[in-house]
Amino acid sequence: MTPDRTPVKVVVLAGGLGTRLSEETDARPKPMVEIGGKPILWHIMSHYAAAGFGEFVLALGYKQETIKDWFLNFYARNNELSIDLGTGQVEVQQVQAPQWKVHLIDTGLHTHTGGRLRRLKSRLDSTFMMTYGDGVGNIDVNALLAFHRAHGKLVTVTAVRPPARFGGLELNGDQVTNFVEKPQTGEGWINGGFFVIEPAALAYVREDSTPWEQEPMERLAADGQLMAFRHEGFWMPMDTLRDKRQLESLWQSGEAPWKTW
Repeated sequence: MTPDRTPVKVVVLAGGLGTRLSEETDARPKPMVEIGGKPILWHIMSHYAAAGFGEFVLALGYKQETIKDWFLNFYARNNELSIDLGTGQVEVQQVQAPQWKVHLIDTGLHTHTGGRLRRLKSRLDSTFMMTYGDGVGNIDVNALLAFHRAHGKLVTVTAVRPPARFGGLELNGDQVTNFVEKPQTGEGWINGGFFVIEPAALAYVREDSTPWEQEPMERLAADGQLMAFRHEGFWMPMDTLRDKRQLESLWQSGEAPWKTW
């Protein structure tokens, strides 16, 4: 069989309200909350780009103009410019731009995750990847894609260990014998995002109000069409201000586990 060489698009769900991080998201959408001076969305996209995936479809909604403006002004934000105010001519002295193709698509303000995918259906005619705009990890996305293509089912979800919210203690009686600051729990598996999806799976989404994580994934599992790619490495969502500060601390340490570029 000839391998599929069709470029794989990466869908990023970036339209939610982000209410659990309201300290930041009252002013901007969650994917634009910054880690190390860059939106977490940039970190996610950079991770995929480092693995060779450079075409992105961003499913927008809440405060979508903020995301659109950021990309429209990318050159101005990241390069030195000379502007002739008389003629309007702009010269770029230093080009620092990733070779990405980015589609910025309005998928509705109150649309749920499944509904956002459903609204993108006409743009997704071959195998694609999907993730959320608020989580990072050092997932090997090429290994994920190879795993998906090998099993031949409709959907692969990356299964991760849930990060602990507090330091872990090992006790001998009342004596602490070991302390680990915010370890992975090592217990159970949860949905870490980082999906690979076949277009036919979108038929499992009924309407805009359908969360991808509920009926569609439940039905896919019942039909034997959902497979799990186990990831034992780093993964962390940015659900709260505490999470944001922890991710910032990791970045500033110079040892951010998700930095693969």
